[in-house]
Amino acid sequence: MPLSDDALDVIFRTARTLRAWTPRPVSNDTLHAIYELMKWGPTSSNICPARIVFVTTPEGKARLEPALDRGNVKQTMTAPATAIVAYDLEFYEKLPLLVPYRDAKKDFVGKPELIEYEATRSATLQGGYFIVAARALDLDCGPMGGFDHAKLDAEFFPGGKVKSIFLCNLGYGDRSTLRPRAPRLAFDGACQIV
Repeated sequence: MPLSDDALDVIFRTARTLRAWTPRPVSNDTLHAIYELMKWGPTSSNICPARIVFVTTPEGKARLEPALDRGNVKQTMTAPATAIVAYDLEFYEKLPLLVPYRDAKKDFVGKPELIEYEATRSATLQGGYFIVAARALDLDCGPMGGFDHAKLDAEFFPGGKVKSIFLCNLGYGDRSTLRPRAPRLAFDGACQIV
């Protein structure tokens, strides 16, 4: 059964990238709920390589700030939560749990190029599911690059086995600050049916 137009508006059509936030907090229960939804999205062979760090405390924000590009500091420091969406280069260690019907781990051990490719691809997909899940739970999102990956990874993932992909500020946005929505390509400009 298709979702209602109202639901599709919330997730896609009227959703926007927010850069200014109201002071309303985001609860830990809501952060858990985002993950509980996004984890069901498909990944390559169910490898589930995404790892997420939710930065919500002043101490956590202080650790995050030095890695941010100057233009992203204010929006990130004022967001109630910032998710670091990353991928785990040792995702294959969890495959006995995630793929119990065969020895999927052996497909990856000793194959660093394949590990990097599959981890990046599937975790990026999971990052997309993350945004849809957050929007479905009535949160506004501010996904962004604009940070020093090496600096952030050294601070939050010092073992070198987890690598950041993007940041996503979360909260209840101040929509009065939005510019008019930028256009998107029409179907014929982006798609073919063959």
